[in-house]
Amino acid sequence: MDLMQAIKERRSIRKFKSDPVSNEDLNKVLEAARWAPSWANTQCSRIVVVQDYEKRDQLAKATTSSRPGRENGAAPALRQAPIVIVACAELNKSGCFDGLPSTDKNEWYMYDVALSMEHMVLAAHALGLGTVHMGLFDAAKVAEILSVPQGHAVVAMTPLGYPDEAPAVRPRKNIDQIVYSEKFGEK
Repeated sequence: MDLMQAIKERRSIRKFKSDPVSNEDLNKVLEAARWAPSWANTQCSRIVVVQDYEKRDQLAKATTSSRPGRENGAAPALRQAPIVIVACAELNKSGCFDGLPSTDKNEWYMYDVALSMEHMVLAAHALGLGTVHMGLFDAAKVAEILSVPQGHAVVAMTPLGYPDEAPAVRPRKNIDQIVYSEKFGEK
């Protein structure tokens, strides 16, 4: 699959078949993450692959919702998909020199993990697998469930499996609504 085709056709999948994902395909997805760029090649991303149903259920219970009293819309996918990928970061590496922040953004690890996640979801899509980026969860609870050590942060999760839905294309803004020339606001 061509890269631009994967970018344009990838969708957030929230319903999955229970069919297993081969180790070969899982390894291809993980290999894509390994090749993601990172600040000064610090490679701070750490990935936990969860296949055990009880742990996936605990992860689903650790999700939160922006709507009080309602379950996160992607939480059931963590139970349905045969795999959940939890992306973490080793702290004080990305954006830092000698353990100290080198810019006013002390959260460069978020960018690095996002790049790893994007590589994974595009590789997954190219293999016929589905994903959905998840960020609404209790990170401390997820860290406890997965024994993530101090000095690391849980950043994102995605279920990984074969889609059991085909969401329609969602509208995108026109390029002239998001790109400026020479200074912000100039068309």
